[in-house]
Amino acid sequence: MNLIMDDAMKTIFITGGSTGIGLALAKLYADNNYRVGICARDMAKLPKGFLQAYQNINFYHADVTDKQQLQQVIDEFMVIAAGHIDIIIANAGRSSGSKRHLPSFDIVANIVDTNFKGFINTAAIAIDIFMRQKYGHLVAIASVAGFVGLPGCAAYSASKAAILMYCESLAIDLSNYDIDVTAIAPGFIDTPLTQQNDHKMPFIMSVTKAAKLIKRAIDKRKVLYVFPIRMKLLILLLALLPRSLYRSLMKLLDYSAG
Repeated sequence: MNLIMDDAMKTIFITGGSTGIGLALAKLYADNNYRVGICARDMAKLPKGFLQAYQNINFYHADVTDKQQLQQVIDEFMVIAAGHIDIIIANAGRSSGSKRHLPSFDIVANIVDTNFKGFINTAAIAIDIFMRQKYGHLVAIASVAGFVGLPGCAAYSASKAAILMYCESLAIDLSNYDIDVTAIAPGFIDTPLTQQNDHKMPFIMSVTKAAKLIKRAIDKRKVLYVFPIRMKLLILLLALLPRSLYRSLMKLLDYSAG
């Protein structure tokens, strides 16, 4: 365990921080002199020697679907963080990898539990901390998949849509309490999660570049940030289509791909 930090040092806690976007953000914030706490279900996924290389990052084992466990590790980090957390990023999530036209409801339940229940647990703990501090910034990593019902990705799209709507409401509800809320909606980012996908991923972006763009959006306290720009334009266009036209288009593209 690393030493207790200086009171003036900024702090951030990131769920799902052992790989992908969470890990890239942890590195970026550590490089910008933040005290960083990350949690994940599997410490073995961390790159070899990572914690030794980053003395201002602390790792905790926690499953975001278990609120009591998550609360315990965030409380432990707050001791290291001199009793305050500036930013909490709800990043933990999962997808099915392969598109499924006939859903496996065990997989659906797991995706919804991890993505949405995990976010709700993180948000509840964050808001309690921020209300006591009288400031703070809650960030959720959602997805462009939350704007439309993507074929073969029903559970993933639904879970991310729920996050986007929840954050939109929270941004209004918490605006008078000096608590910022940001929803990040990336397109395809090159991470271990997307590397499981067996379908095309247009406009895919490196995780290092994505982390820099996400940090910039957080710094600007954006309520919603959708990127990359070409994916943003495409997904917002699809979201604006009459739903019958959208469904017909998706069926046509899906059958053509098959």
